[in-house]
Amino acid sequence: MERDLLAAPLEVRYPFAGRWLVQNSPADRVPSHGTAVFATSFAIDFVPVDAAGRTAPVRLGSLVRSEPPERFPGFGRDVLAPVRGVVIATHDAEHDHHAHRGLPSIGYALTQPRRVRAGWPSLAGNHVLIESGGIVVALCHLQRGSLRVRPGQEVEAGDVLGRCGNSGNSTEPHLHVQAFDNPDPSAARAVPLSFGGVVPRNRQIIDVAA
Repeated sequence: MERDLLAAPLEVRYPFAGRWLVQNSPADRVPSHGTAVFATSFAIDFVPVDAAGRTAPVRLGSLVRSEPPERFPGFGRDVLAPVRGVVIATHDAEHDHHAHRGLPSIGYALTQPRRVRAGWPSLAGNHVLIESGGIVVALCHLQRGSLRVRPGQEVEAGDVLGRCGNSGNSTEPHLHVQAFDNPDPSAARAVPLSFGGVVPRNRQIIDVAA
């Protein structure tokens, strides 16, 4: 068995406040995103939702055309540092593209091989990497121009890093979180995460007090 499946989890806090829906959780399958490429075996996604636990309502138009990210309840919501550490890399220049549901999601999926060939930054979009105790935590798909940290900056768990966006390989505004043992994701091994001793399951709604 590969070492990444035996690694001890890194204990972190949820990197947000409010209500978020869990998707692509390693509690349900490993690799969580269907691939181990770029150390994503234990990656997890959080989709911001409204007080009723819903993302943007699906309308007839949602099934046939893409939608501006501003339609979604969590676009622009604060993203927080899940650990104490040092910011080792940031990227903040990618546009927030439209969301894709229904038929548009099929066309968008066909472009994924191109993004994979372009490398991890193309998939991550705007992102922050934090090194903590030799482990790197990545927070991805952030909103363009929202980052409030820079490389070399020390952060405490709970500090605001930026805002939830829809950059990179993202079909709607959400936050992708993963951890690995090397600053270069293409050469790294995945490290599992535990949120207060728990790995939440798919479709679970996490409600974190501000």
